[in-house]
Amino acid sequence: MTRPVKNTTTTAFYAQAVISFGLSVTALAIGITYLPVTVWVRSFMAVGLLYVVTSTFTLAKCVRDRNEEAAVVSRVDQARLDKLLAEHDPFKND
Repeated sequence: MTRPVKNTTTTAFYAQAVISFGLSVTALAIGITYLPVTVWVRSFMAVGLLYVVTSTFTLAKCVRDRNEEAAVVSRVDQARLDKLLAEHDPFKND
């Protein structure tokens, strides 16, 4: 029986992702703050930034959930196949 390889995220990769996200959001927020435009335009861009960030988290969660669901279905199918193969007797006369 083959077992799926468990994917693990290293601490360094996780830290890099968190730092990268923090720097990008901070840099963009600072850029929006210092734009030479009116308060309304700056506010609109800030709301757009928040919308992009929240929708990115939602998309990442959906992708993760779909991936986990596919892994569970794959394991159930593998277990069913293993059970059928274990119960099959090729020398049995019907």
